[in-house]
Amino acid sequence: MPLQIINSFATWILKKRIHQMELFLKYPHEVQEELLFSLIKSAENTQIGKKYDFSSMKSYTTFSERIPVSTYEDLEPLIELTRKGEQNVFWNSNIKWFAKSSGTTNAKSKFIPVSSEALENCHYKASKDLLCLYLNNNEDSQLFVGKSLRLGGSKQLYEDNNTFFGDLSAILIDNMPIWAEFSSTPSSKISLMGDWETKLPAIINETINENVTSLAGVPSWMLVLLQKALETTGKSNLLELWPNAEVYFHGGVSFEPYKEQYKKLFPKDNFKYYEIYNASEGFFAIQDQNNSDELLLMLDYGIFYEFIPMDTFGTLNQRIIRLNQVELNKNYALVITTNSGLWRYLIGDTIRFTSLNPYRVKVSGRTKHHINVFGEELMVENTDVAIAKTCAMFDCEIVDYTVAPIFMSDKQKGAHEWIIEFKNPPENIEKFGLVLDENIQALNSDYEAKRYNNMTLNPLVLNVARTNLFYDWLKKEDKLGGQHKIPRLSNERNYLESLLNL
Repeated sequence: MPLQIINSFATWILKKRIHQMELFLKYPHEVQEELLFSLIKSAENTQIGKKYDFSSMKSYTTFSERIPVSTYEDLEPLIELTRKGEQNVFWNSNIKWFAKSSGTTNAKSKFIPVSSEALENCHYKASKDLLCLYLNNNEDSQLFVGKSLRLGGSKQLYEDNNTFFGDLSAILIDNMPIWAEFSSTPSSKISLMGDWETKLPAIINETINENVTSLAGVPSWMLVLLQKALETTGKSNLLELWPNAEVYFHGGVSFEPYKEQYKKLFPKDNFKYYEIYNASEGFFAIQDQNNSDELLLMLDYGIFYEFIPMDTFGTLNQRIIRLNQVELNKNYALVITTNSGLWRYLIGDTIRFTSLNPYRVKVSGRTKHHINVFGEELMVENTDVAIAKTCAMFDCEIVDYTVAPIFMSDKQKGAHEWIIEFKNPPENIEKFGLVLDENIQALNSDYEAKRYNNMTLNPLVLNVARTNLFYDWLKKEDKLGGQHKIPRLSNERNYLESLLNL
């Protein structure tokens, strides 16, 4: 079948989903309410369903009063039971897949349950919806004339007690429908290679002769791959290598610090960037407009959402609210109940709403990845935007960064200490630091108040990292490639000290 016909047929099939999305766009609260009670009904005969008497739950109030908000540590004993082969513990269908994740905060691995319902009705459904929304906004797209260059995790799948664990990307690739495998590059064999430094040249070798029309992966690691591809082929930009490339689907870390570098790699005005928000626990939101950094919260993926206002998070006055109670531009910790049996699970991300009709969000950081030692409430979103703005002013580019507090003592006031690895540094590092500090103050009024006349906080301290410092640190921690991320903000100094001493 000619590629143009395949492209037209695939586009027609995918765009039919738009009409289904209109239901949750028009009736968001009703869709979420119905979904919640469907989840409760499904799990009423599980161990957790009997413990909390799901069969008698008839209202959200009862649900919220009976079931506590949980962290991974709270759920770990039940998850371990299932990993050892016991079923019907927290979900009614058999759980045989576990997404192994350490995230950025813990050395200890987490094993997130992934049900067959979550695979089909969340992760794969979201992948199709991402294409659907993109195609709906770009009528002349030739996406399926070529292939999507995917960059996933670097872990194999391992069997244990008839259950399997590995990176979520490995689970998704292993269960991928034929149409998705056909339209992707590199092959599953290379995608699932475990060693990043072997995998990188293998991906390049397999993809440089493909007709790549789209790319998908975490911006920081994709950048490493793309720059290596240019180095290998001697091309000056990636459109010389893949002239039909039209869109990059990205997620995992903020795109803001890398945006200008990507524009140089794909130097054409109509090249598109589409952001997604997903995790091992589920797929949550998708950019639904061209040239936008807002993400449409997807309400029919088997995930029920609740929110904790960050100004009450972790306090005696902590509140948990529903979707119909959220406000614009406030930071919330995300709580999810899912079709994999995570009940009122605190995922660790913070978001803020940019629109209430429809519900659109931006990821603002992590509950553990902010700095609030001095009451400054600094979020990753603030520092990402500030460093991107400062780099644009000084015509420089970064590889990565991390920030930690300098604690107050009898001899000194507090401050924030930065380590930045530059791809190409500014001419005047001292002035860069001063302007970066000013840009953070302009974005965060709490930080600005603490910096006023150096009353509480001194100016930030800036360390310029040696080349490959962050790469070497990730390699030492066995976190190279795919989904792993540098912890950008912390209330402690452990990450920063380990980097300074490497």
